[in-house]
Amino acid sequence: MSFTVLTAEFMHESNTFSRYLTGLPQFQADTLFVGEEAFAARRHANTELAGFMDVAEQKGWTVIHAISAHAVPGGRVTQEAYDTIAGVIMDAARTHKTRLDGVLLGLHGSMVPEFCADGEAYLLSLLRAELGEEIPIAATLDLHAMASEEMVRQAQILVSYKTYPHIDMRIVGAQAAAILDRTMRGEIAPRTVRAHVPMLDEANSGRTDIPETLALYERARAAETDGVLAVSVNAGFTGADVACAGPTVLATYDTKSPQAERAAKAVALELAEKIWQGRTKKRNVFIEVEEAAREALAWDGDKPLVIADYADNPGAGSYGDSTALLKALLDAGVKGAAFAPMIDPAAASELHQHRQGETVTITIGGKGDANFGGGPLTVTGVLRLLCDGSYIGDGPIQGGLHHSFGPTAVLDVAGIEILVVSEAQQMVDLQQLRAFGIEPTARRVLVLKSMQHFRAAFEPIAGKVIVCDSGALATPKAERRPYSQLPRPFWPLDKDFEYSVRVSD
Repeated sequence: MSFTVLTAEFMHESNTFSRYLTGLPQFQADTLFVGEEAFAARRHANTELAGFMDVAEQKGWTVIHAISAHAVPGGRVTQEAYDTIAGVIMDAARTHKTRLDGVLLGLHGSMVPEFCADGEAYLLSLLRAELGEEIPIAATLDLHAMASEEMVRQAQILVSYKTYPHIDMRIVGAQAAAILDRTMRGEIAPRTVRAHVPMLDEANSGRTDIPETLALYERARAAETDGVLAVSVNAGFTGADVACAGPTVLATYDTKSPQAERAAKAVALELAEKIWQGRTKKRNVFIEVEEAAREALAWDGDKPLVIADYADNPGAGSYGDSTALLKALLDAGVKGAAFAPMIDPAAASELHQHRQGETVTITIGGKGDANFGGGPLTVTGVLRLLCDGSYIGDGPIQGGLHHSFGPTAVLDVAGIEILVVSEAQQMVDLQQLRAFGIEPTARRVLVLKSMQHFRAAFEPIAGKVIVCDSGALATPKAERRPYSQLPRPFWPLDKDFEYSVRVSD
């Protein structure tokens, strides 16, 4: 039996505290492929679409791919961008409505458009209204999804990543596709239950690669049996001030299996309670910029010291132009270092008015919000490289994918090579340095704007890793951000309360 399936990818993690909106230019700078042109770019990489197609080709589906759209985390998605991308998906749904047997979407789960607080639920509700209740909808989610009750009502099948750094996108895409295939064949009738925890702190404190939190995901995998089709532990996203914020556990089960509902609710409750009970346990140790600079100055290991600037991570919607850590390194006299990236399109443009080899004095960074991570910093350095910022990743996350920093420059300031870029990207791949003449293994110190994704490519070459809170927008000190939409009480803004975890469907 051959099935016709509508597929699409529409992903964004929206930081509602950012002053900058995310529009079509940001999607165009990262990923925006309409129809089958997405296959050339994403079919053979570590993407959800690749996982969808692994199953589609094996099972003989006819695939109608609407669009692949992804932008680097940032401020709310503009109405124009949302309507344009969702419009392509809805046009495809309407055009092929009578042919469709199922829908398979690659979503993030933490998209906040200008006009509503839950971009994924809004899209799912549009599809459900157009296609009716009988067409099964499956969706993959990022591990940092804020999975709302409305999302669970509109999609029968929800499957999230289980790794951070995220290296299982293709695997999860294939898992969701396989469940959808069984659903279309009538073998199973899925439904998803949800347990929510009122916490801002991530369920995994930003890690899935240490014993305490790895156990959550191992338990989820072990529970995927006997009618329980998928168990997802969503860490939540601290940068979104919305009512559905916080970690969730989702369990998709087969309603045809007699014991599956009870088992799904039990594991969702078990894991959510573990998350809640572990809320006071910190797995990451955050150091201040001065201490990071001291460690960098003293480092004499055979391999690089990696300093992760957790708070200025573009992958969490931070501006990526914090100067506090860079200033501390320069003041301490650190040399043999690479600092990446400094996201400052105005500075990159100004540097492109000069020639390689020139000594240039320029003011960089601090333009997003000087209250988070420091104001503009004037530096003098030698311009080592000018280029268009293009690179092809070769690591576990970006391997085979083309990306661009936009107009890019490498400015050597007193022994610190600063990668000044125009487009936001967090550091996840060695080619983000190598493509621009910086060999990471040959540097004493690597300063990377990233929370956790950097570990996939950079930890294997590191002599030591330390994590720094530079005070930027994604600072782990949640009280510095003005939350107003959370349903209070909410940890850790409120501490003296108890919570009884409940499971909804």
